[in-house]
Amino acid sequence: MALEFSPQAEQKIADICRHYPNTQAACLPVLHLAQDEFGHISPEVMDLVAGRLNLPTSHVYGVATFYTMYHHEPGGKKVLMMCTNVSCMLTGGYETLRKLEERLGVKAGQTTADGEFTLIEEECLAACADAPAMICGERYFLRLTADKVDAALAECRKMPAQHGHHPQTDKKH
Repeated sequence: MALEFSPQAEQKIADICRHYPNTQAACLPVLHLAQDEFGHISPEVMDLVAGRLNLPTSHVYGVATFYTMYHHEPGGKKVLMMCTNVSCMLTGGYETLRKLEERLGVKAGQTTADGEFTLIEEECLAACADAPAMICGERYFLRLTADKVDAALAECRKMPAQHGHHPQTDKKH
């Protein structure tokens, strides 16, 4: 079965395209939508986005592989993105990341054995004034130092699943 967007996603893509001067400018938000729809950006998803936006696949591939917020493998039910860029690094971002790794039992880039969390070391979350920062779903954890990791993880565990689990990609072939 060929990969296709849901009718709801198609409507959102049409809305996105109306807000941008051309489909090339719409590529980033459509890739975000595709990641929400399919759980990650596989080569098949890149082909689908390229076809839908009438762009060369090489352009979509370049965009999808340049930005670290696009995930190329299926991940956990919840993705934790911990920033270690300059502001976060200077305020304890690496210590916080190490504490997350210790508590989750995985290294950055890995998924917990129970499939609950994928931990990502992120370049920038655009929250430099409130560093160190982590995102879980749409929730920002600001000024997240190592001593606050346990409380943040407890809150994340209560959140609904995000990316990585979608009816079209969860089917066994």
